[in-house]
Amino acid sequence: MRFRLIALFALAMTLGNGSALARPIHIVAYGDSMTAGWLVARKDAYPAQLQAALRKKGYDIAVANAGINGATALDALLRLDEAIAPDTDIALVEFGTNDLRAHASMKTVRSRLTEVIRALRARKVAGLVIGFASLKLDDVARAETVAYAEWNLPPGKFRARDHAHYNAQGYAIVVERMLPQVERLIARVKAGR
Repeated sequence: MRFRLIALFALAMTLGNGSALARPIHIVAYGDSMTAGWLVARKDAYPAQLQAALRKKGYDIAVANAGINGATALDALLRLDEAIAPDTDIALVEFGTNDLRAHASMKTVRSRLTEVIRALRARKVAGLVIGFASLKLDDVARAETVAYAEWNLPPGKFRARDHAHYNAQGYAIVVERMLPQVERLIARVKAGR
């Protein structure tokens, strides 16, 4: 009888809210070469370092790297279904630099990123917008009421050999700086389960 009660309790936990509570938080780092980790080993790119930092703090977390070298905010819209799996809880969105290089206006970049954030919201995915150096996107984040982080490290020892992208040490710094925002998003996701 006791075994049957334990089995019934386990089944109830699996079928009820227990399974949702036990599911890891799924984060997708969605961006261009800065997200992909151009010129660093995959383990040194920011998504892998973020996952390691969060797990070290005890979070049951999985961070997927959906960064593609050369990707634009337009690409982000076009490959949203491919990059953002149905079980994604949080998306860290870092696009815009390549749009500007392709001579898109800042207005166009902001418009495309707004569409990305709204598409994520429609899927019930929490978002965090990342600005990089002179590409300030805090107005997009504010308008769409999502979190914002800005990567703005000085040139020099934090840069990869192309002097544009970050090295492992640079990514460690940006992860440390954005960790509080990511932890707040995790808390929000957990509260909503």
